[in-house]
Amino acid sequence: MEQNDLSPAPTRDGPALIADLCRALMTPANAEEMQRLLTDLCTPQEVRTLAERWHVARLLDGSDLSYRDIHDATGVSTTTIVRVARFLRQEPHQGYRAAIDAIAGADRNAD
Repeated sequence: MEQNDLSPAPTRDGPALIADLCRALMTPANAEEMQRLLTDLCTPQEVRTLAERWHVARLLDGSDLSYRDIHDATGVSTTTIVRVARFLRQEPHQGYRAAIDAIAGADRNAD
């Protein structure tokens, strides 16, 4: 099978695979396109899990709810809530923080 310059070569290189996935995740122009990509890319349960983690991050950042209150209101396990809180507040990646701040900035600019 012939390969052109745009086709990827088969690989098991994790960082290369992640970089390629990140490029793909940056292509949707709006929420509808992103939803279509996630529907193709993930199982319904994987999309729900991602959505729940995002919701927990927003609740942890924007409310005074306890972990137990969040669990009771959402059904998300306290283990997941603790993990999200750790990544939101302690880990150096700051992906949740960057996304929350970007949405807040976009909402302010839309007003």
